[in-house]
Amino acid sequence: MHSRWILLALVAAPVFALDQLSKVWITDILLRSNQPIPLLFDWVQLVYHENTGVAFGLFPDHGGWLSVGAGLVLLLLAFTYQYLLPAESSWVTTAVGMIFGGGLSNLLDRIRQGYVVDFIQFGWWPVFNLADGAITLGVTALAFHIIFIGDEPAPPEPEPVDDGLLSELLSRDLEPTSTASSLHRNSESSS
Repeated sequence: MHSRWILLALVAAPVFALDQLSKVWITDILLRSNQPIPLLFDWVQLVYHENTGVAFGLFPDHGGWLSVGAGLVLLLLAFTYQYLLPAESSWVTTAVGMIFGGGLSNLLDRIRQGYVVDFIQFGWWPVFNLADGAITLGVTALAFHIIFIGDEPAPPEPEPVDDGLLSELLSRDLEPTSTASSLHRNSESSS
């Protein structure tokens, strides 16, 4: 059971670290340039945005309540992962790890700053960050597993291997061994 949480941490930690580092790096660059940086014409660009709401800018200016809600959601996810989700599925562990990594990174920003830095903009889609992308991918992968895969069947029991030992044991004579017979004869002669 502990290996399951270790694998989850191995997925969540890089997501968390990558998101935090990207925010520090992009904040420095974008605040110095003070203008969006186009990556693919105006359709994909890097822009600095302080998000006081949830993912994709929903529910702005509710950071305090959202921080509490996000923390409760992560606790509920931990409980669900421990007791309800399939224990042996690496698919589920990876999906939950992505959600944890992204969720903890955004939660840390909300507690520390009161907002989350978003910086990736695709066309008309709301500005987001790497944590939002990881959460979205994790939720999508988890929903796909629950809806289409469900409980994975238990691995089949291995077939017994005939190494000849059983046949050898069954073919042995039930007569006492020669050592045991000689010991028995020696004890009779000495008495």
